Amino acid sequence: MRKLLMEELNRMNPDEYKTAGKIDICVVLDNIRSQNNIGSVFRTCDAFRINKLYLCGICSTPPHREIQKTALGASETVNWEYFPDTLEAVKILKSQGYKIISVEQVKGSTMLHEQALNPEVKTALIFGHEVRGVDQTVIDESDYCLEIPQFGTKHSLNIAVSAGIVLWELIRTRISRI
Repeated sequence: MRKLLMEELNRMNPDEYKTAGKIDICVVLDNIRSQNNIGSVFRTCDAFRINKLYLCGICSTPPHREIQKTALGASETVNWEYFPDTLEAVKILKSQGYKIISVEQVKGSTMLHEQALNPEVKTALIFGHEVRGVDQTVIDESDYCLEIPQFGTKHSLNIAVSAGIVLWELIRTRISRI
């Protein structure tokens, strides 16, 4: 085995990416305070060709030095929009036929490995504030909540890590459509 060279990875250039088909998943960031986390989610959305990223509430928006540091240019390729209020973004997504799924630990949540989403269903995933999580008013508007099983002493994961885990789980059922 040997590591592949950059030119062997057959990656799209930014112009090709912008016109390429996207996966019908949107990501909604509900009041994320860390620009590094926001940049990391941009990069993950680029990697999986997510349809759109919604930045809501206290989320910083590009161009921002800390976002750019972790996004590595993904804020230039990923389609994104800012909303001062997360509920406004959720209402728009609902009107467009998206199933609204908050990633949160709640009574009655569905464990990630037990979810059986139809790959044909348009999906909006909501990730919340690093300490407070997804706001309860947003949870109330969600179709359901997904929870990532955890087995250690901590009860939470970094939001960027959570986004990577959940997005991969949903993307792997849609790989044939990319």
